[in-house]
Amino acid sequence: MSIRLPLRNKTLMAFTAAGVAALTTLTWMPAHASSHREAPFITTQPKVDGTDLYLFNSYEDGRSGYVTVLANYQPLQDSYGGPNYFKMDPNALYEIHIDNNGDAKEDLTFQFRFQNNFRGITLPIGGQNVAIPLTQADQVNAPNSAALNVNEKFTLTLVRGDRRTGQAAPVSRVGTGATSFDKPVDNIGTKTIPNYEAYANQHIHPVNIPGCATPGRVFVGQRQDGFAVNLGVIFDLVNAPVAVITDPTLINAAPNTILDKNVTTLALEIHKSCLLAAGSNDPVVGAWTTASIRQSQLVNANPPSGHQTTVSYGGAWVQVSRLGMPLVNEVVIGLPDKDRFNSSSPRNDGQFATYVTNPTLPALLEIALALPGIAPTNLPRVDLVTTFLTGIAGLNQPKGVVASEMLRLNTAIPAVPFAQQNRLGIVGNILAKGTDNAGYPNGRRPKDDVVDISLVAVMGGLCMANGNTDALKFGAACNPDAVPLKGTAFTLHDAVDQAVQPFLPGFPYLNTPLPGAQ
Repeated sequence: MSIRLPLRNKTLMAFTAAGVAALTTLTWMPAHASSHREAPFITTQPKVDGTDLYLFNSYEDGRSGYVTVLANYQPLQDSYGGPNYFKMDPNALYEIHIDNNGDAKEDLTFQFRFQNNFRGITLPIGGQNVAIPLTQADQVNAPNSAALNVNEKFTLTLVRGDRRTGQAAPVSRVGTGATSFDKPVDNIGTKTIPNYEAYANQHIHPVNIPGCATPGRVFVGQRQDGFAVNLGVIFDLVNAPVAVITDPTLINAAPNTILDKNVTTLALEIHKSCLLAAGSNDPVVGAWTTASIRQSQLVNANPPSGHQTTVSYGGAWVQVSRLGMPLVNEVVIGLPDKDRFNSSSPRNDGQFATYVTNPTLPALLEIALALPGIAPTNLPRVDLVTTFLTGIAGLNQPKGVVASEMLRLNTAIPAVPFAQQNRLGIVGNILAKGTDNAGYPNGRRPKDDVVDISLVAVMGGLCMANGNTDALKFGAACNPDAVPLKGTAFTLHDAVDQAVQPFLPGFPYLNTPLPGAQ
């Protein structure tokens, strides 16, 4: 068997008891992969589809004390997707929410709005000035280049309190006070943009954050998708040889399905003192992202010239996308409630509790494989509620926490340099008896292999690891005897290694996007 072949279209190998359990757990976990096309409605609105959220203490040299938030939108971008590429929606509202007191309500909201400024570049053809059909007319090397036919800009607003009724103030550029920021055009290709990394770096803006004494940074632009996952195989009832996905030496046996895709990243770097609640000594913050569109849309059957929209928008904002932990909506929430989840707020997550405590996919897989008795029986799964909905006591559980789905980060735990980061986050740190407590599910770093980490958690691995640490408690209802897979839980993986993905050493951390042409 060649372990470099994609794990597709293979006949499943004979099942050992451990192998069957491995297949079962691979299909259900509170966090499994990048969030792509996770609900019926959002498939019709790709520009506002949130794909990944990262939240971590910055590990770039000289940035100690800062927290980085990366929110990705527009999944599965082909680098050659011209001539219009993947501009953000000027009629949508993109938001990053921070809860700094554990009550499952936003205390800080960073709102992004976009504008596509049309230049109307023309060329003299036969004595007439005729509009060109492309995004660019010549080489592009600097922000707001004269060669760009459409120049993208964005504004950033900080809202304190309720995201719709709270106190709002614009974020401004350090030095100039400007409240409008240039966004780089997507990586069209090396002839149009010879050095995309240098071009994109000109769009990293130092900013003053209202109510914060320490400046931060913002960047919005296309990036290479940093997530590594065997995406097609996972959703094909985990169509992979059990001998591979239970062998730790084969963590890189299959190619990353989405290695050739780009995304659009909304990146913020903010000093932790600006995120924590005033007067509080609780260092834990939670984060989630949303996107909203206007309630009414009217299609113009005869749109005017001049790059005006074909659709007119009006009414209140309606939330259509939500993301905290990755892949919750895909593999936890039942099909009837996927759109509802995308429209919901963490403070109302009680309505979805049964999907977490009594998951259905293990039972569905028993039916599909005609192999009864392979699903975990430690129900209700209070251990997973602790790990994914409240944070872990002694690690990233805020005081007075209200159970709700979001990423939670302890900002007091020092960042670990990239080379020393354990790809398995907290799980790997426990196994290695190490000092890296800065990884998933304590926030999420680009290097963290959340697929493999979640496999361990779902199979009760964190419960079994309680004996290795006195600092962390993963839930009073841990019962590894009710899980078919015990010691082998720590060997599970999806055969794609997150740690080998290319990343940058500093902000915005995600790699330069792939060009449309070399």
